[in-house]
Amino acid sequence: MTKLRWGIIGTGGIANTFADGLRRSQTGELVAVASRTRAKARDFAKKHDVPTAHGSYSELMADRNVDVVYIATPHPQHLEWVLAAAKAKKHILCEKPLALHHDEAVTMVQAAWENSVFFMEAYMYRCHPQIARMSELIRAGTIGDVRSIQASFGFFAPYDPQSRLFDPSLGGGGILDVGGYCTSMVRLIAGVAQGKPFAEAEKLSVFGQIGKESGVDEFATALIVFPGEIVATISCGLRLQQENKVRIEGSGGSLTLPQPWTGSTNGGETPLILERNGEAPETITITSPPIFAVEADIVGHHIAQGHREAAWPAMSWSDTLGNIRLQDEWRRTMDAPGPFTMARPAASLH
Repeated sequence: MTKLRWGIIGTGGIANTFADGLRRSQTGELVAVASRTRAKARDFAKKHDVPTAHGSYSELMADRNVDVVYIATPHPQHLEWVLAAAKAKKHILCEKPLALHHDEAVTMVQAAWENSVFFMEAYMYRCHPQIARMSELIRAGTIGDVRSIQASFGFFAPYDPQSRLFDPSLGGGGILDVGGYCTSMVRLIAGVAQGKPFAEAEKLSVFGQIGKESGVDEFATALIVFPGEIVATISCGLRLQQENKVRIEGSGGSLTLPQPWTGSTNGGETPLILERNGEAPETITITSPPIFAVEADIVGHHIAQGHREAAWPAMSWSDTLGNIRLQDEWRRTMDAPGPFTMARPAASLH
């Protein structure tokens, strides 16, 4: 079997994590890396045993030995390099958030379509087998009718004005950095509960904290109403350590994912806790290879079959566009003067 030849642009933390995972891929191999300086690219290549180190992203786009590009740059640069990769006829896996807003994302999808390349937003948690198992349990009615969903993803980062996390011009703030995990998860669960791949929100109420110095959302919470009277509460932040878990409550019980986002970076076992009304909790253990290897193989399988977009539960184009639209609305509603915005009345999204 001929392996898919990967190139990585960007040499930050997530690029290193993906490179480590790619070593365990069954369908792909890492053949090139690019950084803004050749020295950084060479250091990365030496660390990960990569044959080719490029001193610019454009060099990698022109590399005929690269079939698919993993874009691991800061998100304000995603649009430029997704368009460049599509024009170069290279398949694309782009880190989340895919774009700074919905219009950018539409432009990227159009470019992928016009150039007949595979394109996926890299929400790696969607590739973990616990998501498929969770969905099976919901569809089977194991917890009855889904009524409530809670999802959180937050961490504490010391304030650093030089960090992209706290820079509005670089798309800083918790909603773009980690909030999209929560929105994409609850959209998926609400959809599965109704026999669909995802659901679109009907109403949204938000509150949170805008940093006095940073001017970005440092903590944000949203209450979302989905069709079928399903209510989701989500929270994210970069100045507040949170539980970082997902809980689904239904008329007949609940499901809890204690490690929904990054629990199996290196592979291994991940728990899924099922609680039926009146019964003792049951722990369902899901075993998985390193999640980034699984993600790379999902990309590889789709490309081998001639697909341009991923199939559920990975992020399809329509799923990505709906998710970014919801993040846009969350951020727009948070955009108020002062350090704190009180809860606002629910507003229709349609």
